[in-house]
Amino acid sequence: MNNSFQDAVVTKYNIFNSLFLSLPYRGVFQTGSLLPILTQQSEIGFQEGKSPKEIMEHFFSELLETASPKERTDLLFQFIQYIERQVVLFDSVEDAAFDQTHDLSGKGSVTYLTERLDSDDLKKKLLTKLEDYSVRIVLTAHPTQFYSGKVLGIINDLEDAIRINDFTEVNQLLLQLGKTAFINHEKPTPFDEAVSLCWFLENVYYDAIPAIMEKLINGLGMSVHNWPYPNVFRLGFWPGGDRDGNPFVNPEITLKVADRLRETVLRGYYRDIRTLKRRLTFKGVDEAISLAEKKMNSTIFGPFEQGYESAQELIEELLNAREVLVTKHQGLFVELLDNFILKLNLFGFFFASLDVRQDSRKHAKAWEDILKRLEKKIPLLKYSDYEGWDEAKKIELLLSLNIPLRDEDYEDELTKDILGSIRAIKTIQEKNGEKGAHRYVISNNTSALNVMQVLALAKNLIADENGKLAVDVVPLFETVDDLANAPEIMRTLYNNEFYRSHLANRENHQTIMVGFSDGTKDGGYLRANWSIYRAKEELTKVSREFGIKVTFFDGRGGPPARGGGNNHSFYSSLGSDIEDKEIQLTVQGQTISSNYGTVTTAMYNLERLFSAGLENHLFRGNRAEDELTEDDKVLIEEMAEAAYNSYLDLKNHPKFVQYLDKKTPLRFYGQTNIGSRPTKRGNDDEGLKFEDLRAIPFVGSWAQMKQNVPGFYGFGTAIKQIGENGKIDAIKELYKRSLFFRTLIENSMQSLTKAFFPATKYLRDDEDYKEFWDKMYDEFLLTRDLLLDVAGQKELLESNNVTKVSIKTRERIVLPLITIQQYALQMLAMDPKELPVDVETYNQLIIRAMFGIINAARNSA
Repeated sequence: MNNSFQDAVVTKYNIFNSLFLSLPYRGVFQTGSLLPILTQQSEIGFQEGKSPKEIMEHFFSELLETASPKERTDLLFQFIQYIERQVVLFDSVEDAAFDQTHDLSGKGSVTYLTERLDSDDLKKKLLTKLEDYSVRIVLTAHPTQFYSGKVLGIINDLEDAIRINDFTEVNQLLLQLGKTAFINHEKPTPFDEAVSLCWFLENVYYDAIPAIMEKLINGLGMSVHNWPYPNVFRLGFWPGGDRDGNPFVNPEITLKVADRLRETVLRGYYRDIRTLKRRLTFKGVDEAISLAEKKMNSTIFGPFEQGYESAQELIEELLNAREVLVTKHQGLFVELLDNFILKLNLFGFFFASLDVRQDSRKHAKAWEDILKRLEKKIPLLKYSDYEGWDEAKKIELLLSLNIPLRDEDYEDELTKDILGSIRAIKTIQEKNGEKGAHRYVISNNTSALNVMQVLALAKNLIADENGKLAVDVVPLFETVDDLANAPEIMRTLYNNEFYRSHLANRENHQTIMVGFSDGTKDGGYLRANWSIYRAKEELTKVSREFGIKVTFFDGRGGPPARGGGNNHSFYSSLGSDIEDKEIQLTVQGQTISSNYGTVTTAMYNLERLFSAGLENHLFRGNRAEDELTEDDKVLIEEMAEAAYNSYLDLKNHPKFVQYLDKKTPLRFYGQTNIGSRPTKRGNDDEGLKFEDLRAIPFVGSWAQMKQNVPGFYGFGTAIKQIGENGKIDAIKELYKRSLFFRTLIENSMQSLTKAFFPATKYLRDDEDYKEFWDKMYDEFLLTRDLLLDVAGQKELLESNNVTKVSIKTRERIVLPLITIQQYALQMLAMDPKELPVDVETYNQLIIRAMFGIINAARNSA
């Protein structure tokens, strides 16, 4: 695929890129003419060991000798704007050529899957599996995705024009792109984030998921009308529900976002009904479709009492119309009606399930408030006594309470918010259906008590008359210690009579979330991934022991350092000791737009997730050698422990936090206006503490520095140490045999490929950071060399040329941005009195450069 990518993407990009020079905007020609020179001087300068400051000063002296300092920095801002649009162009060219650079019907596709079902037994096995199997991707609005709806619309049109080589249209769209602002002048609200992501729901998933379903149904030789598995694909949504560390999310926002999700899918249905109306013009059918149009209009705009109360009500009307269509009109256009009913079954009136998430420590604070108020009414119950009780006694008390929980009884805004957020779940269910909001995720879950605190609140707030709760409480285990303790925490819960009764009412189903992001931040790349794998094995074991169906919900970010990379291979590689009834993962930042941003790319990646989750169940017998043996697990554990100790040695370095704070763009993340959530927990006046750092700006800062430490650090040391113990051949053999281990290495290779240490080599001249920089660079070289040796490759990503060439091209496009940003960071380290322009100008250069660097990487944070 390498040559096809070069021809269909890189060459085509270079041709369309030339159109920028003809744009009739002031300074564009000069900017476009000088930018390649800066790119070339950056490449040569870094090869010669020059610092970004030296490269920029050489550029200024050679080409802008008579320009004032302000004119020089103005040009740098113009470069940034130009490169941002080059990144969009490259994205569009790459996406337009996706079907040429990827085998859409190849391995991992639904077509490939169904063609492999060469016996009735395999087909039956699949259909049995589909009874309780699904793929759920959950869109999250973490601060790495900042394109507004208007820019996304241009990108979508640009891709279409590029696909058919319409130079006139491309030129017009580039003109529009040049005039359209890319960045937010104000920080978006959680509702703004929700609206932005609704664009993808409406323009991508609404068409992509039904199209996959139709391929699957047709491939199995079944009928859309009789398809009994509507939940094979599901969508989740976090903006407006995720209040962990986000003070701007409140119950009103949660309800408003749920309404927006409902409105978005209803508008899609309304458009489809109007399309149906143009085809189903037959007696006895047209009346039903006209009535559906009228009632759907009322459902959206009012009067609401004349509309539909639920999707099922509309489905039943359409099924009656279908009966007439089949019996009296030869079933003409019945496939259009069936496909629309399929959408109704998929998306209901909710479109995507809105999850609520909050930190466990907040629930503890709310219960402190509640119990102290109760203490005033029942003097025998003292909160000070409660604090000293063991966990079992605390749980017993909380579950025994039957008390009214009214907002007006409390002054603390946190308590009110938690009570309101739980009530909001019931309100959403009443309007959108139970699937509209049925999960409460507890981040930083460290005990069984954390789960029971939420369950006890819900019991008093939203239980029905029989005491049943239509909500799933989902503990999120993130740190290395929490992952290790997770099995015992779940055992405690499963042994609790009240909790078991609750699970029985939820079909004995338990969802458990594991967080790659904070796991990596806490324990490093290899330790986090292996801790999650082992935790899943143990959680599967304990859940099976109690007869509980467990589903793992993976909190994944974009880059390998946060659980990203090749997720399809990861899920295909899980052994029989890990439950695989469902695949659930978060999708965020550039991963949304790059992997799921068009119907074609969304179908490609969703199909491969779907197939990956079925691989073990259907075809494990064909590849039993992929299963990790006990010896394999011991070997990976040894490496994980060595990598962990190496990462801890770096993390505990006295310069670690100081380096992040003083030398990276970390402190600028909060000023980018690309997310509603603060970049760290805790108060600003407390100073920077490692434990308060959020994973996204933490990993993102390393990506901005082109060091990508969380995506590889310790891996090389681990292989070296274990190899020196005579096990290097065992490691190489494991790579050849285990898809899981191979995926770990190849995903880490992505982090290494995107690293570029020459950009920060100037820090070796700083006595405070010389030793720290050398430490990181030495591990980079060691990891790169040993991963290549283990994989038997001569260069990184040798086995994935499409990804390799894409990264190489993108990194060259943004190289000037890296130079500009590092130059600005260098200037800020100087005495402000000696600066040619004011400090704020350099601050803005750093911030503005961040956007292009983030977007070019596509999965950088």
